[in-house]
Amino acid sequence: MFKSISRFIDDLAGGEETAQQDYAPDDERLAAAALAFHVIAVDGIVEESEKARLRETLAARFDLDAAQTSDLVEAARQRSLESVDLYAFTSVLNRKLDNEGRARIVEMLWEMVYADGTVHEFEDNALWRIAELLNVPSRERIRLRKMVERDRGED
Repeated sequence: MFKSISRFIDDLAGGEETAQQDYAPDDERLAAAALAFHVIAVDGIVEESEKARLRETLAARFDLDAAQTSDLVEAARQRSLESVDLYAFTSVLNRKLDNEGRARIVEMLWEMVYADGTVHEFEDNALWRIAELLNVPSRERIRLRKMVERDRGED
């Protein structure tokens, strides 16, 4: 399973060596990207739509070009493989973002979950844990989920 995840990550990162930008351990872009990667991979099945949505979302949210997006995805991949828990990423976001910013991260993660059109129980659980670690109340997490469902037309 580890090999398949590594292959997916390499594929997601473009499958080629890039001149990686160095991201500080407390870079909120890296923390958000690592959480997004975790969410799309947690169900063990990563669809092309999820990969595309990850790249599209990171590029738009952080105003990145294609090369910068690939660098961020590769750095997130490396950090997520090195990390033993989600706290390493959520603690950065808690320090760097206000309540609204953290809620936007949860919204972004719901968008990742719905990229393949289905919500797996592992994805739902991961979002619950991440939202709790980000101090986003359950009511807000559920509201954001329903908003993303509505925007995607999936009631």
